[in-house]
Amino acid sequence: MTQNSENTLKVAQQAFENLTHGMATGKWEPLLDMFTEDFTLWFPMGKFHGLNVGKQPARELFEFVSECFGTTLKVTSLDRVTSNETTVIFEFTDEGLFLGQPYKRRVAISLDVRGDKICAYREYFGSDGKSY
Repeated sequence: MTQNSENTLKVAQQAFENLTHGMATGKWEPLLDMFTEDFTLWFPMGKFHGLNVGKQPARELFEFVSECFGTTLKVTSLDRVTSNETTVIFEFTDEGLFLGQPYKRRVAISLDVRGDKICAYREYFGSDGKSY
């Protein structure tokens, strides 16, 4: 692993920790502080479907997550981490109560790293046939 790959993984792992912390507490600032000014967010559905540019759409998305889940959303398994020089992909399962109803999904997020910041976030999710 090259030094750049190691830094990319280190930065992305910190972002993932900040993401899971935000999910559990509703405190998103540590994650948002890691985003570049030209940050891009791709989300698969809803109001944020498609490409969103800037930190504000990300702030709105994560605040929406907190509105829907409260502090019930937890990562229950981290299944795989894949990385290269600039990108890290986390595959995981999360569970919680979505507007009071049981929720469980398999998720993959892709984080692009530039220096010590995250410049892009892409999220994909669905069911594995065993989950809600």
